Amino acid sequence: MKPNETHNDEIQINKQYWEKKPVLRMIYHEFYQLIASYLKPDSGLTVEIGSGIGNLKSVLPNCICTDMFDNPWLDQVENAYHLSFGDGTVDHLVLFDVWHHLQYPGTVLDEFKRVLKPNGRVVIFEPDISLLGRIAYGLMHHEPLGLKDKIVWTKPRQSVEALGYYAAQGNAHRVFVGKERADLPRGWRTVRVERMSALAYIASGGYSKPQLYPSFLYPFLKVLDRFFSFLPSVFSVRLLVVLEKTSED
Repeated sequence: MKPNETHNDEIQINKQYWEKKPVLRMIYHEFYQLIASYLKPDSGLTVEIGSGIGNLKSVLPNCICTDMFDNPWLDQVENAYHLSFGDGTVDHLVLFDVWHHLQYPGTVLDEFKRVLKPNGRVVIFEPDISLLGRIAYGLMHHEPLGLKDKIVWTKPRQSVEALGYYAAQGNAHRVFVGKERADLPRGWRTVRVERMSALAYIASGGYSKPQLYPSFLYPFLKVLDRFFSFLPSVFSVRLLVVLEKTSED
């Protein structure tokens, strides 16, 4: 089996869990609404990279959902390192739990800058590695945190088809919160970095783990999340990052 086929197998399994867990669908719907709030209104083309089971359309029905795999619920196949869109043709790019699969994020940002219009945005939604995040993602998720691994910013000279399966859940936190990279490449500005508690999400068990609370307690956990978000170093488990392409090359 090719390494990237592992990821597609996960997508197929996640779709089955999604259909069985109503509270997970509610949680993700609110995540999607938060993402949508950072997209500029009345603008044109929004593209999601790495759409998985394609649920962003529940909030953004006109979004172009893409992935590396040709699944029937997606609009088209795309590779983040080499997109099919023309220069300056896309208004927004959305990455939901995709950044930590980008082995060479700087190379991908260069490609994003190529296809985005001036002032176009990239919205990134990722795991956040607080104290709780380190425990939850480190113990309950099969993907590594990769906190001590070197982040290689630029892809060496090799075909994108040669890239295998990659995951390091801590990478977005390291870049955008820990500031392991002092600045973004030229031509980008950071609009927003938001760390948030999401106990309702963690205790839902995500796609594959058991749900730890009855669904009727979901509103109560949301109230707790609002309070706990004031202590992001302890409780934050989700990270929202909004980048905007500037006119500077």
